[in-house]
Amino acid sequence: MSRDQTEQTRLPRIVNVGLCAVLVSFCDELRESANRAALAFRAELEKTAPEGVLETSTSLTSVLVVYDPARLGVADLHGHLTDLLQSRQWEKADLPDNRRLWRIPTVFGGAHGLQLQEAAALAGLSEAEALRQLSAARLRVMTIGFAPGQPYLGSLAPHWDIPRQSGLTKQVPAGAIAVAIRQLVMFTTATPTGWRWVGQTGFRGFRPESETPFALRPGDEVQLVPVSTEELEAASAGDQTGDAGATWEIIA
Repeated sequence: MSRDQTEQTRLPRIVNVGLCAVLVSFCDELRESANRAALAFRAELEKTAPEGVLETSTSLTSVLVVYDPARLGVADLHGHLTDLLQSRQWEKADLPDNRRLWRIPTVFGGAHGLQLQEAAALAGLSEAEALRQLSAARLRVMTIGFAPGQPYLGSLAPHWDIPRQSGLTKQVPAGAIAVAIRQLVMFTTATPTGWRWVGQTGFRGFRPESETPFALRPGDEVQLVPVSTEELEAASAGDQTGDAGATWEIIA
């Protein structure tokens, strides 16, 4: 592929999805700048959306816009989105306001992260250095998906661009931290996975009993704080909030 063709795939584009949705894509591959663009664009669209837009949501590098075709024509929607796209350089835009930094107690390795050593080796690191890097990183909630409230956190340093497993781990528990392709995912349900399990939290990302069932929001940041098994069990015992010892503060 030529450089011009590669650059072309990075350009924002608007694509119809079925009869009542439009997808605004900023890139065909995961890039921090494209994720920033998607988050910032959606935040601005929420403020300026024409009547007839019903819902917006973000993926890693795109924004889905659901609309009522009886109230808003697709040509008018395309026009609004095009004007908004051209109004600024979205890949350099500020992230949305009221983002939060979460610090979440995490047990790494051992019985609570059976594949930490394997993941570290694939990243070219010792287990101790892998733990240091994973716990030092402040990672953005790039999107919520796959399961209710489940965050994808990124991006890690390039040497963490490790592949998924060729097979599946039969099951990891809710709250498990797994790594692949420069991202961490925190599972909200017990599930099989091809990602490598490296740590465990007591944090509940999906809280169906709450007025805000998704605990984390795209654009939030997460830092995993190493604790012992005993400390995590103590923080989780009797916890009614779902935080299991996690704290947060507003960062923007």
